[in-house]
Amino acid sequence: MERIVTDVPEAGRYEARDGDRVLGSAAYQRQGDRVVFTHTEVHPDTEGSGVGGTLVRGALDDVRARGLRAVPRCSFVRGWIERHPDYADLVDSPA
Repeated sequence: MERIVTDVPEAGRYEARDGDRVLGSAAYQRQGDRVVFTHTEVHPDTEGSGVGGTLVRGALDDVRARGLRAVPRCSFVRGWIERHPDYADLVDSPA
């Protein structure tokens, strides 16, 4: 399975995909230079296979590459960042 994470700005979310199949998504709202993550969900068939972590890592890598800040209102994103402190520098306070 090749998982690719892409930003889908018209839908306000990052998607983890395997070909044409969406394995999971992380919804967000853009607020200036902030990306406010509001909800993350993975397809039930992929739970426990690392899709969520791949999704969050890919989204945060994109946030970093664009010079933006992350506001993790979603508990999954917040918990992932707590377990991966090398991403803590991206966290901004809520708008």
